[in-house]
Amino acid sequence: MADPDLLDDETVLIERMTRPSDLVREAMEALEGDVLILGVGGKMGPTLAELLVRGGATANSRRVMGVARFSDPSVADHLREIGVEPVKADLLDDQALANLPDAPHVFFLAGFKFGSTGNPSMTWAMNSLLPAKVVERYRQSQVIYVSSGNVYAYSDINGPGADEAGALEPVGEYAQSRLGGERLAEYAALKHDARLYISRLFYATELRYGILHDVAWRVLQEEPIDLSMGHVNQIWQGDANAYLARSFPLCSSPPGVYNMTGIDTLSIRQLAIRFGDLLQRDPQFVGQERSTALLGDTSALVEKLGPPETSVDDVIEWMAHWVQIGGMSHGKPTKYDSRTGEF
Repeated sequence: MADPDLLDDETVLIERMTRPSDLVREAMEALEGDVLILGVGGKMGPTLAELLVRGGATANSRRVMGVARFSDPSVADHLREIGVEPVKADLLDDQALANLPDAPHVFFLAGFKFGSTGNPSMTWAMNSLLPAKVVERYRQSQVIYVSSGNVYAYSDINGPGADEAGALEPVGEYAQSRLGGERLAEYAALKHDARLYISRLFYATELRYGILHDVAWRVLQEEPIDLSMGHVNQIWQGDANAYLARSFPLCSSPPGVYNMTGIDTLSIRQLAIRFGDLLQRDPQFVGQERSTALLGDTSALVEKLGPPETSVDDVIEWMAHWVQIGGMSHGKPTKYDSRTGEF
């Protein structure tokens, strides 16, 4: 008989990721007015939108609206089905940005990572120029801007990881452009006394995408696992979305900045060995662990909002089952093992 806690298909997976806690429901009840998600078509956008709706963000005639180019029309259709109003727009088009609907609560999720190595001008436009434009456009709103933990220097694997005052030494143009986006967004926020919160996210994971996904599939398929970036943080995407849903009170002037990730430092070698036990495979390794890795200390956010609800052990169990049954994959490796910043 199947374990009832295991996730067997995308419908069950999405239900689990978008199930609102009481704290999320309280946060949605406290919102005054509509919510706008810029970049709703990415990996996190649809599940964040569904969490907001299930949590009550559309109660009392309020709207949740999602902006994207919608090159895949099925994404817009899905959003309509779950109660989100899709708005088709290219955020880099100044007139389109100006014509977007107003909203007192704005999530800015848009960014450009995969393919950034071969397209530096687009990388800097999306990740550095656009954040300032968004804060300028929505200077009367609360804006949550999801940036990246890649802005930090690599940390000692035996320490807690970089905290919000840690050294900023972004490796590669993607990470550099992310730091540029933070600085320009902060400039725009200070200029207009706008309420901004910058969330530095370290690799949210779910069963169709993420570092645990990459390691599990490599173990199953007996592909070598590079240990050069031998330690990582992970947060379940449902928990990352829940943090974001509860983060509008963190919007402030000057802007607030918090790391968002799991509380544990995870060994890639040990994760692979655990997946090997569950999948009855012998993991194959190449390279050696280094003394540093891209790691974040999330204790400041935990102090504000509490720890993530989902344990890494649970996600490992779900992930092993998912790959065993041939579960859906987005087919987008995280490239977490890159130490050159090339994505």
